[in-house]
Amino acid sequence: MTTPSKNSSERRAHLVQLAGDLFAEKGFRATTVRNIAEAAGILSGSLYHHFDSKESIGDEILSAFLDDVLAGYRSAVASTDDPRKAIEEIVRSSTATLSRHRAALTMLQNDWSYFSAQPRFGYLRTAMKEIEQTWVEQLERGKQTGVFRADLDARLVYRLLRDILWIPTSWRPSKGAGWSTDEIVDGLLRLLFDGITA
Repeated sequence: MTTPSKNSSERRAHLVQLAGDLFAEKGFRATTVRNIAEAAGILSGSLYHHFDSKESIGDEILSAFLDDVLAGYRSAVASTDDPRKAIEEIVRSSTATLSRHRAALTMLQNDWSYFSAQPRFGYLRTAMKEIEQTWVEQLERGKQTGVFRADLDARLVYRLLRDILWIPTSWRPSKGAGWSTDEIVDGLLRLLFDGITA
């Protein structure tokens, strides 16, 4: 069995990045193999030397994203018995991961109904269930130990925080308001744990 050359691996990674940018910009369904090939400066047929379909490229982008998310979540939970610290680590991990996988996040936001209906992408629902369960378990543990309010609706809080975490990835830098990733995370954690009341 031959291993792919370094140039071939780099070319493949470049094609995945180009495709991801197009999927995020135009939508997965609206982007054609020809669009990807044109962006890469190659013939459409040449793309099939690396991928058997557009779905294979989407698969690579989305599975890498979710593997990264779940690795961070599992590490956060394994690193502490304190639910508040676990939530802090989940927020930090999520923010870092989302910043590395902007295209994948946009693909999920824009084309979730398509992906979730395709058997090939069935792992998306499994991953999303684990993500939700991780949040809910930590929030419920916090309620039980008195770290979080007893009247907290764990699933509602998860949905709110998940969506809030997604938003900064789409922010465009503006004059005088270029927050770093750490500043955004710290601001969110202060808002989450301390609120805005004096």
